Amino acid sequence: MRIGIFDSGLGGLTGYRALRELLPAHDLIYFGDNARVPYGTKSGEVICRFALQDVRFLLSQKVEAVLVACGTVSSNALELLERTFPLPFVGVVEPAAKRAAEIAAAGNGRVLVLGTAATVGSGAYEKAIKAIDPAIRVESVACPMFVPLAENGFTQKGDIAATEIAKRYLKPYEAFSPDAMILGCTHFPLLSDILTDVLPAPLQVSAGEEAAKAMAKAALALSPAAGTGQDLFFTSDDPEAFRKNAAAFLGRPITAEIKRIEIEKY
Repeated sequence: MRIGIFDSGLGGLTGYRALRELLPAHDLIYFGDNARVPYGTKSGEVICRFALQDVRFLLSQKVEAVLVACGTVSSNALELLERTFPLPFVGVVEPAAKRAAEIAAAGNGRVLVLGTAATVGSGAYEKAIKAIDPAIRVESVACPMFVPLAENGFTQKGDIAATEIAKRYLKPYEAFSPDAMILGCTHFPLLSDILTDVLPAPLQVSAGEEAAKAMAKAALALSPAAGTGQDLFFTSDDPEAFRKNAAAFLGRPITAEIKRIEIEKY
């Protein structure tokens, strides 16, 4: 089975990495729209247009299912994609919301959501959590600087710039005392150590990892037959820049060819 994965940039590679571990023999096709990153600061109309183009490209690669490894698209355009294309989609919102709700139900019933401005503005995580358990209290905070920090490698524990920005976003929620903290953008796990230093109590829920688990389960149910374990990587920007920065998200270098595509053609 061929599974497509896309994100506004490199962050979706955290979802790809988890999915590859779960499905070692399936074919995975990854597209990072690095030329137009970030999506989280764009209008809903633009986000939807970008998402449609991304999926059209993946369909040109004959994918049979798509992991939407972008929190912004999952929050703002997933229903549009499901209406438009006749193939299964898995976004990052529902799986992460389910896991966070489980953690909160066993604690004080509180969840903190970190996301892009567009994700937080959509209210998608809060709606998903409340649908599971209306009693859970949810607070959300937009963290627009986290994506450029992750894309540019400012992710090491103790990094002064990243730590100060994280404090600006998270310190106001110390008194809220969340049980779970959803990393609602697939870029955010790279800042995990910094987030732990700033707000150590809540359990972190990686939206990308939870979505990968859901995608693997769906893929095996749809088609137990695997593929060849092929990996294909595409970007809308410089392939060598993609290769250089991807190692931080994957924990290893990419040795396969990375192809640049003209995404506006789709």
